[in-house]
Amino acid sequence: MAFFLLACQEQEKHHEKIEPAHIEHIEGSELSLLKLSEKAVERIGIQAVPVAEQMIAHSEPRMRLTVPYSALLYDVQGRAWVYTNPEPQTYLRHEVEVDFITGETAVLNAGPPAGARVVSVGAAELYGTEYEVGH
Repeated sequence: MAFFLLACQEQEKHHEKIEPAHIEHIEGSELSLLKLSEKAVERIGIQAVPVAEQMIAHSEPRMRLTVPYSALLYDVQGRAWVYTNPEPQTYLRHEVEVDFITGETAVLNAGPPAGARVVSVGAAELYGTEYEVGH
């Protein structure tokens, strides 16, 4: 009988459920900090790139913040957002002000600072995770 109980305990440990995402709501804000498991990041295929600062042709002659067009999300009010990647497997939505789109590049009037990492692949899945769509 003791062997049977040990076998059951081993099975319970083996089938321990690991949550793919932990959502921490930021007090006083509509935002949440998303912490994903390594496996969740891999399954979604999340890719992040740094916010660039560059001169844009046919624009005023100054350095402009740019992100990939694929990084942009729009909420139901029409506000534009990107997900920053401040730490490994950690994501935070950040509002941006888009000036214009040229090709696959979004030129920003306001957004995360140059060098900050933004999600260029998988942003829609993070948005769904933040709002617990399908959970």
